[in-house]
Amino acid sequence: MQTRAVAAGAVAAVLGLGACTSTVDEPTPAASTQTTTPTSPRPGIGATTTVTTRPHPTVTASPTTPRRPDPASIQALIDADYDGRNLRLGREGGSTSAYRQYYVTYQGDGLRISGRINIPRGKGPFPAVVLAHGYVPIEQYTNGATMLRERDYLARRGYVTLHIDYRNHAQSSDDPDLATELRTGYVKDAVNAGLALRELDSVDPDRLGIIGRSMGGGVVYGAIVARPDLFTAAVAYSPVSSDTVDNFDKWIRRDSSNAGAVRDIVKRLGTPEANPTAWAATSPRTYFDRVTAPVLIHHGTADEECPIAWSEQTVEALKAAGKQVTYEVYKGQRHTFTTQWPLSIRRTEAFLSRHLG
Repeated sequence: MQTRAVAAGAVAAVLGLGACTSTVDEPTPAASTQTTTPTSPRPGIGATTTVTTRPHPTVTASPTTPRRPDPASIQALIDADYDGRNLRLGREGGSTSAYRQYYVTYQGDGLRISGRINIPRGKGPFPAVVLAHGYVPIEQYTNGATMLRERDYLARRGYVTLHIDYRNHAQSSDDPDLATELRTGYVKDAVNAGLALRELDSVDPDRLGIIGRSMGGGVVYGAIVARPDLFTAAVAYSPVSSDTVDNFDKWIRRDSSNAGAVRDIVKRLGTPEANPTAWAATSPRTYFDRVTAPVLIHHGTADEECPIAWSEQTVEALKAAGKQVTYEVYKGQRHTFTTQWPLSIRRTEAFLSRHLG
């Protein structure tokens, strides 16, 4: 446990997501008929948050001096060999009259990743959704600890839901390079989960979506630019920024406890100010031209962790790239939705139904 506790601090540091915390058991909100109202772009949320918009440098590969991309770059994710396979159902627990729930493992990137899967009762094959969770300290995280509401709701409506634990979490294999590679390993875990799901008899391989919240929203952005052929719909709840520098600056850069991780990253990439091109190459936003899946983003105006301005900028960038994006704003909702969560999940299910059939 000590090894994982140390790793947790380093990973959270590099992700810039230490403050973007999901509780282990997210609250179940009361039903509400409250509606949402859109807001205009705003500079940020909270007295200590400053959001800036930076033009991204053009990232191009040199035709005369090809070299291996940095392991933290989106290009490295694009070039990776994805080999998700061998999805195995383990012990059953938490089943209901609507679905059966199992501990699950699958393989990919040389690792074994654990998770929880809900499979609707009845005759399949069913559409399926990969669920990418938000930040929880690794020493506190247990198998399938989060996104309980989404898993239950969608499984009751006929979706196979695979909630992944990520590498270094729960019973998943450890990856010593996770921190220095700016959490791109989590994106690989999500992509490999989708590939592994395709091999399950109860899943329709042509109807696959991905949902992420908070840190997991960043995983969603990475996955749909790395493998645009895999997911046919993508949803992000209260997501982090699609610009890596925003996350780095907000949660890690000035935190002395993360000095070692910062030193390792800056040694390789330089600072964002000194080498903006290298940092742009780590950001999904730079590669939004690759996106093919329609995207749905939910964000609350009172989000105290991930400023709503980040989602506004992501939406603008997706639209500028000519992509299909739906943006839902929830007045007064904080990072973890409460009273308006029922509305958000109904919108999510309707969105999935349109695009997964």
